Amino acid sequence: MLSMLWSFVAFIIAIGVLITVHECGHFLVARSCGVRVEGFSIGFGKAIWHCRDRRGTKYVIAMIPLGGYVKMLDERTQNVPPEICHQAFNNKAVWQRASIIAAGPVANFIFAVFAYWIVFLYGVPGIRPVVGEILNDSVAEKAQIISGMELKAVDGIETADWDAVRMALINKIGATHTVLTISNFGEKTTQQKEVDLQKWVFDLDKEDPILALGIRPYGPKIETTLTEVQENSPASVAGLQAGDRIIKVDGQLLTQWQTFVTQVRDHPGKNMDLEIDRSGEVLHLTLTPQARLGAKLEGFAGVVPHVIPLPNAYKIIKQYDIFAAISQASQKTWQLMKLTLSMLYKLMNGDVKINNLSGPISIAQGAGLSAEYGMIYYLMFLALISVNLGIINLFPLPVLDGGHLLFLAIEKMKGGPVSERVQNFSYRIGSILLVLLMGLALFNDFSRL
Repeated sequence: MLSMLWSFVAFIIAIGVLITVHECGHFLVARSCGVRVEGFSIGFGKAIWHCRDRRGTKYVIAMIPLGGYVKMLDERTQNVPPEICHQAFNNKAVWQRASIIAAGPVANFIFAVFAYWIVFLYGVPGIRPVVGEILNDSVAEKAQIISGMELKAVDGIETADWDAVRMALINKIGATHTVLTISNFGEKTTQQKEVDLQKWVFDLDKEDPILALGIRPYGPKIETTLTEVQENSPASVAGLQAGDRIIKVDGQLLTQWQTFVTQVRDHPGKNMDLEIDRSGEVLHLTLTPQARLGAKLEGFAGVVPHVIPLPNAYKIIKQYDIFAAISQASQKTWQLMKLTLSMLYKLMNGDVKINNLSGPISIAQGAGLSAEYGMIYYLMFLALISVNLGIINLFPLPVLDGGHLLFLAIEKMKGGPVSERVQNFSYRIGSILLVLLMGLALFNDFSRL
């Protein structure tokens, strides 16, 4: 329950920040173009706070924090006194109206650069992409990639850590091949390996693209020996003690700690037969994971494994000075923009399954998880969502900023505005499509629970 509450709070803060940034873009450019702004709202529905400035703009924070708006003076929706007609949005030049509309998404992109700038100033830790294990009969094995190799680049794009490798691989979904630049760990001499991706088939929603390639990253070694058993936990009740080594779970040999974590998580309230080694003596115990409600109903055991730390040689810190951080932040934002557009295209052509589309529940889970890791990871999450929000708002749907820009482009070409009848019809169609898209995203969210 606390996990759900934490995710909800992190989600509300994230949405509040990103909507404020987006609407501020519209607001500031509207003011600079001489448009009278009558209202600035964060959220919809009943107002929980409001005030008015000396220019007559009413600022509102409303009950439902899933959107916002900037209300501008407009002769098409209200009676405007002649003396202030020049301040109406509809009376401004096409380029001014386009600037006001585009300012929202642009503000989201600028925020992403700012967030990443802070991240790179502070420094973000990473793990060098050194291969730990190659899975049998995998794509990586057939490409003759072996344990101990470091992945330097994917199709010429430098990969300093595993996150960079993951992003580069996601961008290759739907491709038939890729070229990996590799070297033996600690050596400067590189070689290239062409990787056939035709059998690289996986569900992005559930699987890691790196593991799907057949590569298990080199990382901290987590043993199946326990260093701590929490008091009054299911593990304590079962009789487990610090120092116990779990040999088998339900008769299956346990070689990876993550396998045990998954089995516990997926079996809340169900008995699990454990075979353990305690100081050379083999014992059989029954563990019943406690059911806990987090993002979904999950099992909890209450144990901590022994972890052999990763050597410092495998760790990196991506940290830059003020100016270099701006450059890195801009590059990172640009990469995210290209990746988002690429994924949207692949959703439409079928290379990426439609069940990968995420809605507010998945975003809330991501917000909560990133916030638990710390402010740097939360900022990175905000930057990611901000880029997505900016791009989605540029879709040419009439209810979105992109739709308004499309109408203005048509107006510029034909020398007059699109008729109200056509606009109203387009708004209805756009609203229906948007509701269907949101419904699909919510359905996918609930399917993951």
